[in-house]
Amino acid sequence: METTLKSRETMHRLCGKGLEIFNEKGYYNTSLDDILNQLSLSKGAFYHHFKSKEDYFISIVQNLIVQKVYALLIEPLNTEENPLPIIVESLENALEPGKKNEMAYGFMLNDFLTEFNKRNEEISGYLKDILNVWEVNLVSVLKKGKLDGYIARHVDCEGVATYIIASYLGMRSLMTDSSNRQLKYQYAQQLKHYFKSLEPQPVMA
Repeated sequence: METTLKSRETMHRLCGKGLEIFNEKGYYNTSLDDILNQLSLSKGAFYHHFKSKEDYFISIVQNLIVQKVYALLIEPLNTEENPLPIIVESLENALEPGKKNEMAYGFMLNDFLTEFNKRNEEISGYLKDILNVWEVNLVSVLKKGKLDGYIARHVDCEGVATYIIASYLGMRSLMTDSSNRQLKYQYAQQLKHYFKSLEPQPVMA
């Protein structure tokens, strides 16, 4: 039992520190030694848990990045009847820099998608799967919003979901300086204007 707990603790430390360093330096600019030296772990300890650096990163994607994306962008979607304001709020929160711990808020999916594009199809596939889950959930709440009367019946929910994801990823690319609050404010305001156009229009007498 103690060995199992120690093994889990080592894996947790490896994944947490790995995500932090990969996010800061990039996957291809980070060596295993960079991570192991900071944790005072041997390569033997590493290979006890992971077959390779790639296997290690895939584990980070599945266990940490998925959790962060879900907590920031998917879980909030079902907290209100009207999905439009909560979508804006979730995007604003995901763009918010951390005050004490950058990793608590820093959303790195777009950075990794860019880095692995055309360089590693397997890892790109895992990252794109996260986007697909987000898209499915967006489409679901938007369709429910139509049924509940918050969104006009003619709205293409799949198209709106694609626009939301693309605009968000674009903002992440633009916000290399995560403290650029003016850029974030402008984005949120324009998104609110766009969402206003999705609402049912009053019937003219």
